[in-house]
Amino acid sequence: MSLSARGEPFAPFASKLRLPQNKGFTYYGFMNITFSLPDDLVKRVRKIAVERDTTLTGLIREYLMQIVKLDTAAGRKRRERDALERSFEQFRFTIGKRTWQRQDLHERG
Repeated sequence: MSLSARGEPFAPFASKLRLPQNKGFTYYGFMNITFSLPDDLVKRVRKIAVERDTTLTGLIREYLMQIVKLDTAAGRKRRERDALERSFEQFRFTIGKRTWQRQDLHERG
């Protein structure tokens, strides 16, 4: 392939040339992270993990998944509530000036 003085491909080759593009770092799979926790807390949580037949990592993973589920449910409820509010705004209409009083509706004869 022929390149110009600046290192760019010449026009005839430019349309056929596919250069890799960096579209950002996407991480697939598991990610290792580091926590700073007090020793006594880690010991107590490890005992709980053994009692539940899991690991400290398993407990943390389970807890974080519960947080995500709660947040997802809260977000869905919030979106549903917002949609309901928008529908109330959209379908609000006035009938006219009220010319009656409540007691007129409940007159007993």
